[in-house]
Order: sequence, then C-alpha cells, then structure tokens
Amino acid sequence: MNFKTLGIVIAVAAVVGGLAYNAGTNQTATVATPMPASQQSAAATAAPAANTPVLPAAAQQPVLPAGHGAYERFTHFNVGQRNVKSIFADGDIVWVGTSGGVIEYHTASGQHISHNVDSNALLSNGVFHVSKIGDKIAAGTYGGGLSLYDTNKKTWKNYNIPEGLGDQFVYDALTTKSGDVWVATWSGATLIRGGKMDDPDAWMTYTVKNTNNGLANDWVYGLQEGQNGDVWLGTEGGLTLFRDGEWKSWNHDDGLGAKYDEVKDDIKFTNDPGDASKHHARQKVEQGLEDVDIAFNPNYIISMVIDDDGNVWNGTWGAGLSMFDGEKWTTYTQSDGLPANHIFMLHKDKFGDIWAGTSKGLAKFKGHGKGFDVKTKLDGLFSDNVFSMAEADDGSVWLGSFGGVTLFREFEY
Repeated sequence: MNFKTLGIVIAVAAVVGGLAYNAGTNQTATVATPMPASQQSAAATAAPAANTPVLPAAAQQPVLPAGHGAYERFTHFNVGQRNVKSIFADGDIVWVGTSGGVIEYHTASGQHISHNVDSNALLSNGVFHVSKIGDKIAAGTYGGGLSLYDTNKKTWKNYNIPEGLGDQFVYDALTTKSGDVWVATWSGATLIRGGKMDDPDAWMTYTVKNTNNGLANDWVYGLQEGQNGDVWLGTEGGLTLFRDGEWKSWNHDDGLGAKYDEVKDDIKFTNDPGDASKHHARQKVEQGLEDVDIAFNPNYIISMVIDDDGNVWNGTWGAGLSMFDGEKWTTYTQSDGLPANHIFMLHKDKFGDIWAGTSKGLAKFKGHGKGFDVKTKLDGLFSDNVFSMAEADDGSVWLGSFGGVTLFREFEY
C-alpha cells in the first residue's frame, strides 16, 4: 500500500483557543507513531534537509475495507493536536492555516516552512484564514490581527488595531473586483478602500452602531462578493448585504437556519456556547435561546459561499445549511442527507458544485431534492471534522481537519 502519514514537526508557542478552535478537539486523530530507537541512528545519517518533513517509519492507518482504492489516492499530513481552519493553494505552494501557525508547503519538493510566533512571523499562532491580498499571502489570526507575507522579501508585516483594524481577531478577508479589501473581525467589518493597506485614511470599520443596526452583528465570520459588487457578510446574528452604501440584514425569523425542534434530536454536541463566554451567553438571551443548552444557534453563520447563480449559502451552528436566493430561504439538514447540521466550511469547486464540511464528514450538494454525496474517514479523510478545502492547479484537492490534512491526488468529484 502507498498510504503514508507525513508528520510535520512544528515548534509553536501555546495559544489560548476560543470556542471555534475547540470544535472538534474530542475527535480521534490519526497520529504518526514514534520511530523505533533502533531506526533513529539510520535515519539520522540520511537526515533530510532543513524544513523538510520527516517520514515516520510506521503510522496508524484509518480502518478501510480490504482492497480499498483510497490508499492509492491520498496522503495524510499530521499537524498534531491542532485544527486546520484554512488552506490556500497558490501555484505549487499550499499554505495551511492551523492553530499552530501557517505552514508553507512546496508540493514539488516536499519542503515545508513553519511561520509562527517563534519564528517572529505572526503575533498569534491561531490562524483562521489564509488567502492572498494583492501579491502577498494574508493570514487572519486569533488575537494577532492580520499578517501579510511578502514571498519575495521573505518578510511579514502585521496589521492590528493601531493600523485601523476593527479587532485583533480576524476570521476572513476579501478582495473585491474593485480592489477594496474587507476584513471580518469580532468587532465589525473593516474596509480598506482600494486595498491601500498602509494608508490610514483608507481604513474604515463598520459596526452595528455606526450602521444603525444595518450590520446584523459585530462578530463577523464570513465575507463574499456577490453580483454587481454586492458584499455579503456572515455574522453571529445573521446575514448582511452591503449594496451601494446601504445595509440590509436577515436572521432566523426571516428563514435562516432550521427550527430547533427540527434538529434538536440530531445535535450530539452538548457543549453550550453560553457557558464558554459572556458574549455567547448574551447572544442567547438576545436571540431567545435561553432554554437551549446544546450547540445550536440558527443565526450564527460560521461559513458561507456564493454559487454561480448568485445564491448565498450559509453554514450555521447546528441549524443546517441555508441557501438564500435574495428573496426566499431554503434550508437543508440531516433529514435531507447532510451528515451533520454543524457546517464548518463551504466551498465552490471548479465545476460550480457546493461542498459542505461538517462535524461528520464532507458533503456535496447534488441538487434540490436529490440529497448529498458524503465522504468520511472511510473514504480517506483524516478526520470527519472538515474545516477547510482547496483545489490546486495540478488537480489535487486538500482537506483540513482536526489533527491533519488529507491530500487527494485523485479526487472523486
């Protein structure tokens, strides 16, 4: 069998994780077993170059049926007890955002470089988002603001509250076709007009207060550009549209998310967000969820994507997957074929199909009334918790989970 687990060694400082990073930590990860002492001396004489991943002599393998073809199609990358919240493929380099920093992985050589607090790259090791702003790699962090990496100069520059960022917790970033940059934070949505990152006058943060309740909630988790320059924002209090300087929002009362009685028996997470922070406790009161003591909040949009028809797809915290066509809502739950109702990730693939990363596997939407195609660990996933997805230029597909990454060389769309 060609299956192998690639153990990526990252030296990182401990970071205080929040609720979003705690999701999935009770799952079992496939972890490389230590190299036997008898093999260590031989390995040392043939040690790989610096920053090159070390292949363990043996590794635990996922339990697959005998003769399962998946062994020929995928590779597992182990990142330890960390979540992989974001993956960004840029040419022959794949950037992996983990709760232990950013990993720069060169697909041709197998070389990897770790960017984190210890390497004086980031101000926080918790990475929620990786993408590109201009010609620089962007990392949105948990408590360390937004960091941009110049791949030519090999230098990082950090942007935080003093530069005009709404908050030091960054969940998403978007560059619009017009060149504007939007940043999703826990204290509103920051707009940098024209992408002029070093011009203080170009920065503006929109909040519930200064938009006169136009923004649904100050905790912004997702950003997407729609048709005609529309900017859609997924928040902890619902969906917001910014169009031609005007704001409009929708929430559960308008149709976002499934009703509690429809999904309560399917929710297995008993961790109540209201017990984790005063913010979440207040949100429960504001949204009338005081009597709910499980992981359910239909207004909490934790992932979003826009399809080729302009429909806005919203992944909720326990209330399923909701699609908004601009007028009406359609919500899909486990009763429609989803493996779970917690939707951590949404991705539109190169064919225009919508994929949902859930707490129980990866699901492709087959069409209204047609259900979902579901992939789990039995199909090669590192873990059934799926937090991120990226497609590389060489046709490979990368999926991030708790504990590691799966590289599918031959992905069955």
